Amino acid sequence: MPADLPIPFRRLAVLGSGGGHRDEEAYARAARRLGLEARVFDVLHWHQRLKGLAAPLIERSVARFEPDFILCTREAWRLGPSRLGRLFRGRSTALWHVDIAPQDGVLDLARLCGTLYITYSTQRDRYRALGVPVVRFLPQAMDPEREIPMTRTRREFECDVSFVGSGPYPHRWPLLAALATEFRLQVRGPGWCGVEAPFPVAGSAVHGAEYAEVVASASVSLGASAVIEQEVEYASASDRMWKIMGCGGAYVGPHVPGIELMARDVEHCRWFHSVDDCVAVVRTLLGNPFERQAMAARGRAHVLAHHTYDHRLRMLLGGKEYSLPV
Repeated sequence: MPADLPIPFRRLAVLGSGGGHRDEEAYARAARRLGLEARVFDVLHWHQRLKGLAAPLIERSVARFEPDFILCTREAWRLGPSRLGRLFRGRSTALWHVDIAPQDGVLDLARLCGTLYITYSTQRDRYRALGVPVVRFLPQAMDPEREIPMTRTRREFECDVSFVGSGPYPHRWPLLAALATEFRLQVRGPGWCGVEAPFPVAGSAVHGAEYAEVVASASVSLGASAVIEQEVEYASASDRMWKIMGCGGAYVGPHVPGIELMARDVEHCRWFHSVDDCVAVVRTLLGNPFERQAMAARGRAHVLAHHTYDHRLRMLLGGKEYSLPV
């Protein structure tokens, strides 16, 4: 959607999970920067606290807000099809699903919304065949209010390579183990407690300013696929990439087909094709600090110009998708 065209909505309700570090809050902040009134309704939190009492309270709260566009994430399905159907009546609706596979309820929610935005472009036909009327590609992005380079860091965060991601995905363990033998590696994220990984784990999940501090403290910040299926998805990029580049980090990530359409090797970041290749790329970057810092600066400028949630929300609210060459 061209930046000079007005957005045809004035009030956005986001139904999903709340909290400052959640994607839903990033969507709402972007919508506000675009001139909309936006509010996140934390369906997950209130269901965990109030159980069966939550759904009618949330339905009334959303109705009082009077949104003209409702954007859902997967946790919205906890409201149930009847309540969602009442809220959706007479309003524009969409589901933005960011995972490689649909969890329970996602397909039903996508059919009910009528429009599904996905972050893996090759899955359009699959969802259409499963009865979703409109399927569009919209990759994740970075939040310019939260992904900001940090100038002050803690000494205990200093390392050659940092990886922030969930624990129970053994597909990426060989890569992390190889890096740990060659460099000072720090691994953080949820789900590592009790996991017998072949490398040390430095800490649990980090968000916001602490996430930016972790990125700033590392010479290189790593991306690593959770499952092998991600490595064949065309031009697929996780939000980790955008967050790191937004925080001013030197990003090194797995090459997938078409990924240069998102960011160019050497100019914005570095792509690797194997474990050995990743080790070699990291070694090269550590040996060239001035070029590493220049690449990180180019990467941040690139994401601010093309890959913020403001860019994505303008597309979504305009009924467009992120266009990829055939």
